[in-house]
Amino acid sequence: MADPVLLIISGSLRKEATNRKLAREAARLFGPAEVIEGELNLPLYDGDAEEADGIPTAVQALADQIARADAVVISTPEYNKGPSGVLKNALDWVSRTEGNPWADKPVAVMSAAAGRAGGERAQMILRGFMVPFRANVLPGPEVHLAGSSKEFDETGTLTSDLYTKTLADLMTQLRALATRS
Repeated sequence: MADPVLLIISGSLRKEATNRKLAREAARLFGPAEVIEGELNLPLYDGDAEEADGIPTAVQALADQIARADAVVISTPEYNKGPSGVLKNALDWVSRTEGNPWADKPVAVMSAAAGRAGGERAQMILRGFMVPFRANVLPGPEVHLAGSSKEFDETGTLTSDLYTKTLADLMTQLRALATRS
């Protein structure tokens, strides 16, 4: 059997974002897989532009990655008590593509943030955003990485045994769903 395809999505565009690091750590702990990183640097959703020009190529590429993936990891920052605008924009754009690439897709959500709650509010809101897509969003264990800039070493590896164990548990559950026959 071929390795499963795992799509990781960071809700931050920053190259060294802690959410990008967390998503990559999730991929490492997921185990053998073909890992794809989704790109959220998309134009702002505009219904008039969609009507005039159709779905942008980058949006269709993301929708195709979601459809192809056996499982998806989404790691969101918390900006002003909610998920990032780029993540919401990407979800809105993908909802405009043909079909529903999210339907029944195993999805693990997590968050990394500077604050003490580790993005808990953003993650809760993201879970609500996923409801209309009918994705199979895992209920937990929840990963809320607090004080995230201090939780990775120079190689991007989590330094906390507690966070690593919780993330590994979540990835074990995601892998089981992704590889079921």
